[in-house]
Amino acid sequence: MLAVVALAAFLIGLMIGLVVWHRGTRALRAGNEQLRIQLAALDKQRETDAEKIQWGAQAEERLRDAFAALSSKALQENAAQLAERAQTDLKGIVEPLKENLTTFGEHVRELEKDRKGAYESLNQQLKTLGETHHRLQETTLSLTQALKSPTARGRWGELQLRRVVELAGMVNHIAFDEQMTGETGRPDMIVYLPNHGILPIDAKVPLDAYLVAMEATDPETRKRQLALHARALRERARQLSQKSYWDQFETAPDFVVMFVPNEACLGAAFESDSELLEYAIQNRVLISSPVTLLALLRAVAYGWQQHAITDNARKIAQEGKELYARIAAFVKHLTNVGKSLGHSVDVYNEAVGSFDRRLVPAVRRLQEMGVASSELEEPGAIEARPALPARMVEGEGKAEGEDPGA
Repeated sequence: MLAVVALAAFLIGLMIGLVVWHRGTRALRAGNEQLRIQLAALDKQRETDAEKIQWGAQAEERLRDAFAALSSKALQENAAQLAERAQTDLKGIVEPLKENLTTFGEHVRELEKDRKGAYESLNQQLKTLGETHHRLQETTLSLTQALKSPTARGRWGELQLRRVVELAGMVNHIAFDEQMTGETGRPDMIVYLPNHGILPIDAKVPLDAYLVAMEATDPETRKRQLALHARALRERARQLSQKSYWDQFETAPDFVVMFVPNEACLGAAFESDSELLEYAIQNRVLISSPVTLLALLRAVAYGWQQHAITDNARKIAQEGKELYARIAAFVKHLTNVGKSLGHSVDVYNEAVGSFDRRLVPAVRRLQEMGVASSELEEPGAIEARPALPARMVEGEGKAEGEDPGA
């Protein structure tokens, strides 16, 4: 029984399955047909799209070729125009630049020529400077060796003194004299001052310690030698003070000039001994370098100029006074001549008046009697008188010996 039931259920299920399968098959067929239609439509659309794409590609290719052709043509035309314009512009720029470069090249060549000449001149100057420096070293060495001798050093100082005096414009035996011997000493030079004054100058200065200091390489040795040099100058100032040149020459000032022929030498002494100048002045000694002595002698020369001007002014005043006296005497004589002329005019007019009063009537009577037929020319009176100075007219009563210039 159970088997029958199971078989019946199986058959029923099989029948139902067949029905369902049949219906599914029909549905699948309908779906497949629909899919074939859609696929055919899609294929048609794909072909159409492919044709469109191919046409677009061909159109794009044709447009690209046309655009490339147009671009190439426009570029060629623009390039030609730009090339022509650039050539014109560059010609306007290059030509002035070419001219400027040519001018610049000429200037560079001239500068190079000048530079070459300047270098040659500089080399020559350097060579000359080297030779001069070498000669200066030799001269300095020779001078240093010579200055170690007291005689040569004294002669050098006298020569430097002579040069300074000549630079001041003074003439030997007129404005100064050398080696004038006196009672207590002999100064190297005396300079004549206005009003018969005399300025003694001594140029004998010790330099031994200074020369040793200049050759020393040790600072302590140099300092010690410079101190000895300042001490030697102080001693020389004391010796000059003891000679009392102001007593030897009556018109000399109360001091003597100690000439130091080297500025550095004197500066080193002052630096080592700060009281040296004060000590020398207290002893009536004026320590002088070439510069200060030149200034002093210039002042003396200026004093001589002022003295000459004053002397000339005095002579001019004397000549003017004498000229005035002579002019006054001449005016006196001239006035006397004028007075004489006035007196003569008065006497002449009196004679003419006497002629008119006494002689003319008698002459007319004789003419009326027929003694003479010609007319007698009658002299006329003189109306003008010499013009005398008013002060001379007023002073006619003054004494003859009175000074006319008073």
